[in-house]
Amino acid sequence: MRPDAREVGGPVRVAVLGAGVVGSQVVRLLLEHGNELAARIGAPLELAGVAVRRPNRHPDVPAALLTTDAAALVARPDVDVVVEVIGGLEPTRELLLTALRRGAAVVTANKALLAEHGPELYEAADAAGADLYFEAAVAGAIPLIRPIRESLAGDRISRIMGIVNGTTNFILSAMSQQGVGYGEALAEATRLGYAEADPTADVDGFDAAAKAAILASIGFHTRVGADQVHREGIAGVTAADIRAAREIGCVVKLLAICERVSVGGGEAVSARVHPVMLPVAHPLAGVDGAYNAVYVEAESAGRLMFYGPGAGGAPTASAVLGDLVAVARNRLVGGRGPGESAHADLPVQPMGEVPARYHVSLDVDDRSGVLAAVAGAFAAAGVSISDVRQMGRGTDAQLVAVTHTAPDAVLATTVAQLGELPAVHRVTSVMRVMGELR
Repeated sequence: MRPDAREVGGPVRVAVLGAGVVGSQVVRLLLEHGNELAARIGAPLELAGVAVRRPNRHPDVPAALLTTDAAALVARPDVDVVVEVIGGLEPTRELLLTALRRGAAVVTANKALLAEHGPELYEAADAAGADLYFEAAVAGAIPLIRPIRESLAGDRISRIMGIVNGTTNFILSAMSQQGVGYGEALAEATRLGYAEADPTADVDGFDAAAKAAILASIGFHTRVGADQVHREGIAGVTAADIRAAREIGCVVKLLAICERVSVGGGEAVSARVHPVMLPVAHPLAGVDGAYNAVYVEAESAGRLMFYGPGAGGAPTASAVLGDLVAVARNRLVGGRGPGESAHADLPVQPMGEVPARYHVSLDVDDRSGVLAAVAGAFAAAGVSISDVRQMGRGTDAQLVAVTHTAPDAVLATTVAQLGELPAVHRVTSVMRVMGELR
């Protein structure tokens, strides 16, 4: 038994960093369900303190627990577990390193910190024999991290892809179902509280990219940082894109896609976030509103789907409390949960080498020979076309082409060259396509 294991019946003391939307719910649940949690753990959970910046803004937290000195709180030798729900990179990184280095367990919901500094946190946890749990960092209340790194630990995962940002999914769902443009859908998301006043992290894909980095890292036993995830947001998605997707039996979704790929006789990891046209028959296509869903493909388990609310105070707090129960149990018996698994150490495939299919819409002259010129440009690049349609509109026309699979960089270069053809007025839409079309 580890020397810091608690005596049976002794309390496990918990410090909480932050009492905002999520933190306040964590504190509430700890106070309201203390007896039930104690029964599940085998010992009571005792709140040692709650670190906040402005104590007068948290009347629901007992005043005796509030402190503005987070550094002193995490350094206290009597604190067994630090729960972090304040977000950001600094000083959060240093606070958690302090806790881990002295052997305290850490439960965090901070996807950006894990994507940027995960290896450093893992190393500190390993050196001290401490737990680092982060179920709430990806997909809110949905049990996802633990199934991937524990339940599927004996399997070989080939792909993880999903809708991991509720704000962007709400916006795209509104555009599809209500026929509104991006700006109007974003305004509605802001009014309802799904989007922040500054929605950049969500709509530009930063939030989803951080989550993709975490999923790729644990799914493929390889360190993948946020800067290695190809990222595109949804600000460029138009009502015309939504209609074009519908015409080929698809919906537009922002997906985080993490795959194990074959490269030159070996393997690599592909990690990317971008909008795609997804066939309506795919399980992820029906996930609407602010919900999240993640689709996992594994060699033995087959295809698994995880679905539920991906954000919000109470749902995220549920994931935090699940981790807290797990690390408290470990603490009692002197054990430890899974640490970092990066033994595969696979390279990350550049986006340009990722096989892709494109849906391309062009405004062109409505005259003979235009289709042949466009098809010739694709053929010259070695890209074959699976479907093409041309619709006349007076003196001009719209031409839509869907390609077969080719390296993403080749497709991007070909599309750029199409825009330079004399008969092409402009390239109106370019979007990747996944799955089999009807």
